[in-house]
Amino acid sequence: MPKAVLLDLDGTLVDSTEAHAVSWQRAFQRHGYEVPLERLRRWIGMGGDKLLPQVNPALREETEPGKSIAALRGELFMKDWLPRLKPTNGARALLERIGEEKLLRVIASSAQADEVKALLEVAGLSDVVDITTNSDEVDRSKPDPDVVSKALDKAHTRPEEAAYLGDTPYDVTAAHRAGVIAIGIACGAWDAVELRDAQAVYRDPAELVRSFDASPLRNP
Repeated sequence: MPKAVLLDLDGTLVDSTEAHAVSWQRAFQRHGYEVPLERLRRWIGMGGDKLLPQVNPALREETEPGKSIAALRGELFMKDWLPRLKPTNGARALLERIGEEKLLRVIASSAQADEVKALLEVAGLSDVVDITTNSDEVDRSKPDPDVVSKALDKAHTRPEEAAYLGDTPYDVTAAHRAGVIAIGIACGAWDAVELRDAQAVYRDPAELVRSFDASPLRNP
């Protein structure tokens, strides 16, 4: 069995994919960029460092206008969407089950520190998480492995002693680049076929809870 379970947050434990996509769309619109919502949904899971250049290769988080677009996206998300967000189906039950197995529960998210804290609080999950890792602690967001590797360091866990749960191919790629097995949770913008490179895929956290004893979390 693994010693730690690393978990993505947006789209995996919190039903926030649409909220992020709409917030990005409105932020881009206010700066003169029209970006289809469907394209943005598929980019949620990356951090702003990866998402901004998808729209225009010249956009960067650290320079204008990318800096202002990213800041506005955060303001819109926290003000207009955060209070309405809910956990994904079975999210709390999964975290409780992982805890019952005496495994560390480690958030490894491309969100910023304030968003990670707020998301866990609004979803009622703060008390069933042991460690959090966020994009402020690393140089590159997923699919680069930085946040997964940072989570391993904070958990004092080797890659072969962990599994990573996420809802996007970016999560799967980041996990594999960090040497960690990946488990897909298909309740975000990507389906099971698109997450096929993961070692196992479940419809949502609730399905993983039901299949826990046969999952890679018990039988890597």
